[in-house]
Amino acid sequence: MTIDHFSDEPAYLQLAAILRGLIESGEIAPRNPLPSIATLSQRYEIAKGTVEKAINVLRSEGLVRTVPGRGVYVIGR
Repeated sequence: MTIDHFSDEPAYLQLAAILRGLIESGEIAPRNPLPSIATLSQRYEIAKGTVEKAINVLRSEGLVRTVPGRGVYVIGR
């Protein structure tokens, strides 16, 4: 899965959709962390701020939560 930098859809929404798919498929299981912001930024060739916006989307949807000093974790359902 990649980010289409020429798409009309913002990169942060594309990344949120990719991560949502990984969470819903169980590839990133509940109670496990997402890759770091730096890792996601490098992997998808987007700015760290864009990654943070994508994570905020997932947080607002109730899929992840941030544990200060530890990372962003998938919420178990």
